[in-house]
Amino acid sequence: MEKLNNIIGGINSVLYFPILVILLIAVGLYFTIRTGFIQVSLLKEAFKVIKEKPDDKSDVSSFQALMISTASRVGTGNIVGVSSAICLGGYGAVFWMWLVAIIGSASAFAESTLAQMYKKKGKHSSYGGPSYYIEEGLKSRKLGVIFSIALIVCYAVGFNMLASYNLQQSFNSYSIYNPNITPKIIGLIFAVAVAIVILGGGKRIIKITQSLVPFMGIIFVLVSLIMIGINITRIPEVFRKIIEDAFNFKAIFSGLAGSSMILGMKRGLYSNEAGIGSAPNAAAAAKVSHPVKQGLVQMISVFIDTLIICSSTAFMGLSSGVVPSPELDGSPFIQEALASVFGNFGFYFITASLVLFGFTTFIGNLYYIDSNFDYLLGKELEEKQRIPYRVIAVLLIFLGAIQEQSFVWNLADLFMGIMALINLPTIVILSNKLIACLKDYKKQIKDGKDPVFISKNIGMTENLDYWK
Repeated sequence: MEKLNNIIGGINSVLYFPILVILLIAVGLYFTIRTGFIQVSLLKEAFKVIKEKPDDKSDVSSFQALMISTASRVGTGNIVGVSSAICLGGYGAVFWMWLVAIIGSASAFAESTLAQMYKKKGKHSSYGGPSYYIEEGLKSRKLGVIFSIALIVCYAVGFNMLASYNLQQSFNSYSIYNPNITPKIIGLIFAVAVAIVILGGGKRIIKITQSLVPFMGIIFVLVSLIMIGINITRIPEVFRKIIEDAFNFKAIFSGLAGSSMILGMKRGLYSNEAGIGSAPNAAAAAKVSHPVKQGLVQMISVFIDTLIICSSTAFMGLSSGVVPSPELDGSPFIQEALASVFGNFGFYFITASLVLFGFTTFIGNLYYIDSNFDYLLGKELEEKQRIPYRVIAVLLIFLGAIQEQSFVWNLADLFMGIMALINLPTIVILSNKLIACLKDYKKQIKDGKDPVFISKNIGMTENLDYWK
């Protein structure tokens, strides 16, 4: 296992720098410029379309699709990943997470709009994602298959095992923790809890996520604001250290793999998933009158994840006065930070947050996995046909709790990187159709209309299931 871990780690060190760092920033800037800085120009419009509801209550609304994607984005990485990046990379990691989110939100808009444009008609709702627009737009079924396999491995194996490990690790601060027994007990409990939900079908997944995600996000942000308020005098110094460390290029390039820049970007990408091709699987399910609407909604999901939740974690820790260090890597740093103000409640709160964040991550991830199994098998599966691979996914949740942390991180990073390597060039290749779709939306808005998309109006000749 150690040899395999070292091999995967070596591949990741090259994959993320220079390849993915350059690709992520380049593609994000490309769409930021080509869309006319959509992160700002249509931000108000994005919040407006979230409120829209489909005429048929059985259809997936924009808000529900937002909650599914946010459930997967907002997970244990928002706490443990941010904490690890700061403890191992330094204060500057926070700045690079912000940068990935702001620039990457344009890529998130692009991929989710394309997923809507190429979505398929299902028995109960629409479905789709990168594999579908890869096959239809690039005329490559093989590349679509490779992407789907990478996503399934990344989410069912890498991300779910990682979330499970992070969950059990948060109990390490308690006296009852036994490294030989506790991880197995916690892994088993969460495997059973997730099984109860996911074996109940896709509609149950949607109902759980739309209820839990807003609740857990609001509570987490409120506690962080209380923490920041109590330590308000430290905030100017925190900002100064973030900026100084972010641009300390001598430190960055002397130890690149463990620098604030690389760790911040890796953990930022892991957290908000902008451009890697996961959220489009949820975006394709929404019933909207124009593809751009769901692209705007998914752009907001990136902001919620990184600029709000990840920033809450960062300032919760950095404002406390507890010095981040490799010894506090992971949840211990944030637990110690909260304990400096709230005592033992700090430990309990982070554990509870990881429980809720991890639970919704498991559920949101399985929604993505469903969509990609449908693609590989060429049909929309019945709920009972999904049981075998869902059972395997549940078993992996248990196994994740007893694995080594570095191996699980490396595995998740590798397959996330493969997804990004396929998806980012694809959305650039299809960008002319995307920009034509955006122009169509803006024109209708300018004319005072509620935009409705008809594919032939922008010269699309593909045989689409929708938009005719």
